[in-house]
Amino acid sequence: MIKSREIDKFLIIATLLLFAAGVVMIYSTTYIMAMKKYSNEYFFVKRHLWSGFLALTMFIVAIRIPYHTYRKIVYPLLILSGIMLVLVLIPGIGHTVGGARRWLKIGSFTFQPSEFAKLSVIIYLAYSLAAKSEKIKTFGVGFLPHIIITGIIMLLMLVETDFGTTMSLGAITLIMMFVAGVRIRHIISIFVVAVPFIYIIVTKKSYMMSRILVFLDPWKDPAGAGFQIIQSFLAFGAGGIWGAGLGEGRQKLFYLPEAHTDFIFSVVGEELGLIGVGIIIFLYLLFLISGTRISLVAPDLYGTYLAIGLTLLVSIQAVVNMGVVMGLLPTKGLTLPFISYGGTSLMINMIGVGMLLNIYMKSQEH
Repeated sequence: MIKSREIDKFLIIATLLLFAAGVVMIYSTTYIMAMKKYSNEYFFVKRHLWSGFLALTMFIVAIRIPYHTYRKIVYPLLILSGIMLVLVLIPGIGHTVGGARRWLKIGSFTFQPSEFAKLSVIIYLAYSLAAKSEKIKTFGVGFLPHIIITGIIMLLMLVETDFGTTMSLGAITLIMMFVAGVRIRHIISIFVVAVPFIYIIVTKKSYMMSRILVFLDPWKDPAGAGFQIIQSFLAFGAGGIWGAGLGEGRQKLFYLPEAHTDFIFSVVGEELGLIGVGIIIFLYLLFLISGTRISLVAPDLYGTYLAIGLTLLVSIQAVVNMGVVMGLLPTKGLTLPFISYGGTSLMINMIGVGMLLNIYMKSQEH
């Protein structure tokens, strides 16, 4: 029996309220589409609830697994992540959606290996950075191995054309290394090397270049590449302070093609207004503060770095998604954690929260 004092209540409250908001918003954004395509208005929300049940089960299991256990399987997790990322690229095994090959499909179940890979890299970095803490400022020990291993995983993600996940993993890696004490000049050197590389990738991939141009001026092609972000702006504008009312939004009616995934926050803005948007942002801030607090009370360096990585796993993706739909960042194709439709992301994030709570529980024993 887990005692209440051993649990970070604010972290659980933030997580469960975000998940509950997701269930409501997924129904609101999909019931018309589900009726039109499947003659069942609950089609998408039922599938999401099933994913939610599995995610909550994994969450409960993760709470009870001592976080030090993951140190014993760091490298098997990395190898498994690499194998799955390679399998995705094989025709007939990898499943393509929207022109991107990012999923493995087994029957009706689809799994996104990049989400699992992010968690694996975080566990590896936490373990390795803690183990090498005494030599963390040396280039060959504290910096290079982490960049090489993370870089291999990121390169495989990039081949899948999953640029958003690649960049978010890069950000998590650099922040974890900075917190661990890696020399600033070593971290800056990554930007010196990476910027020309990213420039070449973006200019060679027409869809990436299009996203940049749309970000700079979406009204240049309002009926084409700029259509989705303009509809997002209209959704936020129509919502005002109080919103049009739950279920009363119009932009989800086939104007926002990804209304239940990437652009679900736009529907929140239209139907629940500034108040609803503010509540969601507050819950993510509560999650960030709770995760940071856990990292500060963790019993050891490994627990501290792991807590930071798990907190960033959710927080960075939430910031990027909200930034994209509000026109503050170029389109990345990242979902909103706990809220968007998508089973793999929900399961991995719930496992991460369970791991965070286990770190907090162990801190209470000291």
